Amino acid sequence: MPGRKVVLANNEIYHVINKGVASQPIFANNWQYQRALNILFYYQNRELPLKYSHFIVESSKNRDKILANLRSEKKFWAEIIAYCLMPNHFHFLLKQKADHGISKFMGNFANSYTRYFNSRQKRSGPLFQGKFKAVRIETEEQLLHVSRYIHLNPCTAYVIKNIGDLENYSFSSYPEYLGKTSLQFCNKEMIFNYFKSKRLYQDFVFNQADYQRRLEEIKHLVLEK
Repeated sequence: MPGRKVVLANNEIYHVINKGVASQPIFANNWQYQRALNILFYYQNRELPLKYSHFIVESSKNRDKILANLRSEKKFWAEIIAYCLMPNHFHFLLKQKADHGISKFMGNFANSYTRYFNSRQKRSGPLFQGKFKAVRIETEEQLLHVSRYIHLNPCTAYVIKNIGDLENYSFSSYPEYLGKTSLQFCNKEMIFNYFKSKRLYQDFVFNQADYQRRLEEIKHLVLEK
């Protein structure tokens, strides 16, 4: 397999994308979406006391203690700026925080979720389509547009009917950006530094909801060349 075109460097931000083999579904129900999010948030951390498969069989008290320690230490492979899980693919906006951090993070995520998915679906073999793609964010404009691109994905793909339903799409970081959930996993300040309020960011997303339907005009910002 050829090497990666994009060098993944510390303190740089990347739009990370992957999809199911042959574009097959990788999230078939809410349980699978939630399991993927739990794995994502867990393997973001570098110094883990347990594999996720062992972590989830611990008592609720022990799990809470482990998670509290991890969140307080903030020793991440990568910071999550934004994310969106879709039926057959995902988008992450990540800032690498340690050597090879994004590759290790994505490898742990893919391996753990694939084992879970294959077990539940009674299948074997790879789930994701080869290496993930990564596009380096080079400008402030690109950072903001990619965050919007990611958050608009469910609307653009008609996974939801109305743009107003975006704030209720639980498998995206958009509800966290609007304060509609108790989850606090994203480094939202990377985006909010450019907006005086959550409402202004919401307007930024809403005001150009058809932006992604003109994908050919913006693919140089969001897709790998």
